[in-house]
Order: sequence, then structure tokens, then C-alpha cells
Amino acid sequence: VQLQASGGGLVQAGGSLRLSCAASRGTSSNNAMAWFRQAPGKEREFVASISWRGGSTLYADELQGRFTIAREYAKSTVYLQMNGLKPEDTAVYYCAVGRSSYAGRSPTDYRYWGQGTQVTVSS
Repeated sequence: VQLQASGGGLVQAGGSLRLSCAASRGTSSNNAMAWFRQAPGKEREFVASISWRGGSTLYADELQGRFTIAREYAKSTVYLQMNGLKPEDTAVYYCAVGRSSYAGRSPTDYRYWGQGTQVTVSS
């Protein structure tokens, strides 16, 4: 089981980035997927999640409206479109595959994790 995240980088405040996470074949066919992030010295926090068929999404309250999660079922890929980025969005972003089709907010709802991709937003 492997998750490959990409799309991170350095961007100025107000800019946009699109993260991608491809899961190895068969790992996410029936399970929810999510993005979490972890800033230096802070705990990993929930960003967004999406259900098995993409019909249900959840967002961290403070990110609603700026971030959008989507998945391409046929490619076992989940995306995170991030707009209006702020310096406080700087973190390593991790994708994860859930233990079930339930798209929860807790890290314990997720079984497999990617290696993370760095997002840095300059002021």
C-alpha cells in the first residue's frame, strides 16, 4: 500500500496550489480519503476528507471556502485545491486512506498515510 503525494511548493500569500495523492491500485477503491497537515511544533490536524464515491465531503471549519477536496475514483487519486493561501497554511500536507468508507476528521479513522508534501506560503 503506497500513497504518493505531490504538488507542494513555495507560493506567495494569496496564491494557489493543487495537491495530488495517488494511491496504489486497490488501496482506496472502497475507502474514504483525506488530507491532514502538520506545522512545525504542532499536532497533525484535519484539513478535508471525501467519501468513497465523493458524494460527501468534510472540511476543517477555518478552511471551508478556500480549500476543495475532490477525488478521481478511476485513478484512486485525491486532490486538494488550495486558494487564497495564507502564511499560516504552511505545513507538511499528508494524504490518507480511511479504514472504511467513513470520511471522518480524526487521524485514527485513517489507516494508510503518504509521505507528505511541503507547502510553504510566504508573506
